[in-house]
Amino acid sequence: MPPVVLDRAAGRPLAVQLADSLRTAAAGGVLRPGDRLPSTRELAAALRVSRTVTAAAYDQLVAEGWAAGRRGAGTFVVGAAPAGPVAAAPGLPVRPAGAPVVDLRAGSPCLEVLDRAAWRRAWRAAGDLSPDAGPEPAADPSFQAAVTGHLLRHRGLPVESSGVLATGGTSAAVGEIARLLPPGSRVGVEDPGYQRAAGALRAAGVEVVPCPVDDDGLVVDAVPEGVVAVYCTPAHQWPLGRRMPAARRLALVARARAEGWWVLEDDYDGELRYDVAPLPLLAALAPDVVVHLGTSGKVLSPTLGTGWLVAPPDLRAGLVAARTATGTRPARAGQRVLAALATSGDLARHLRRLRRELAERRGLVVGELARAGSRVTGDPAGAHVVVPLDGRAAEEAVVAAAAGRGLAVDGLARHRTGPGRHDPAAGLVLGFAAPARAELAGALPVLTEVLRTTP
Repeated sequence: MPPVVLDRAAGRPLAVQLADSLRTAAAGGVLRPGDRLPSTRELAAALRVSRTVTAAAYDQLVAEGWAAGRRGAGTFVVGAAPAGPVAAAPGLPVRPAGAPVVDLRAGSPCLEVLDRAAWRRAWRAAGDLSPDAGPEPAADPSFQAAVTGHLLRHRGLPVESSGVLATGGTSAAVGEIARLLPPGSRVGVEDPGYQRAAGALRAAGVEVVPCPVDDDGLVVDAVPEGVVAVYCTPAHQWPLGRRMPAARRLALVARARAEGWWVLEDDYDGELRYDVAPLPLLAALAPDVVVHLGTSGKVLSPTLGTGWLVAPPDLRAGLVAARTATGTRPARAGQRVLAALATSGDLARHLRRLRRELAERRGLVVGELARAGSRVTGDPAGAHVVVPLDGRAAEEAVVAAAAGRGLAVDGLARHRTGPGRHDPAAGLVLGFAAPARAELAGALPVLTEVLRTTP
């Protein structure tokens, strides 16, 4: 019988305490690789707990790679005590080499709620259409119609179908726009902000100008003069998770008009809000200067490789001309799949499931961290939150300690646009969409322990 101590007066679930005790015993060498654990029934009887508690603890250890089940033989220890120095904080066991990692980094979609039957139906419907005889540089007409309906229904943006261009995703669209700008043009980008967009701009020969953000998003007055465009995420600032209030939106478009900017509005997860309806898009306020960018990658899957762009006619014409001249254009297969999902109603049903699931996951994350005394910032929206930390050293230590426990987490430092120019507050950017719900529930107690014990 392994050494286990359960405190029924503690606020932590018994299954979590049991898993922690067994994990510590395996990491410390008390339980060795190959040791057979008692059956869930035997252990439940010995500890005077329900079998549900022991089964949940074993399931968590198997998911983390500390244990493995063998049909007809039982559950055995897999993890061993590590040799040499470890990256975890003192007193924290580290995961064994090769154990699975729970990915708590932000940016991936929630595939667990995707209806695979609907997904297959959409691909079959797309495959039933005739193959293309030639390129279509703008977009598949069915995709344009689907996006038009989607924007009106979910984002309140009225637009003609002909005004929608298909893209290969947000970063691809930013790169296309950048290649239309004069060489040496300067484009403002949020700092901290989305580094793939900044990378697409730099790859096109554009000078990226870091612009600070605060609790209300991009600081409009701090954007330097001389930029030709500004890239921003007003609905849910990436990565700090705040939305830009109406007064600042008006100030942004007023300055863009006055100084001749383009405003590149990345609405990467604008469909995902859980408290109130989203504020109107910048594109609805100022369609003459705003380029609206959307993507299917965050609400469905990057498999489609599909996004959309709504822009003023002259910019749209320039993009189509460049695609025609170079022969580059987004693939129509993903466009047709998205159109099939929209036409059947499966896309709307998926978004309802997704909002419900992610709202519940966000509540789980916020509640668990609050019970452990950790503060969470960011609006009730999207699929990530920020956990503030006390300084860059603490951020680096927590990221390293979490990795030692089998959790992949992200610090704010990775999202800086400029080298120290606008140094953001330290913290974790914590995503909750990628793991399965059970994985997330099992990972949160580990994360809170890391936060509590890491210097």
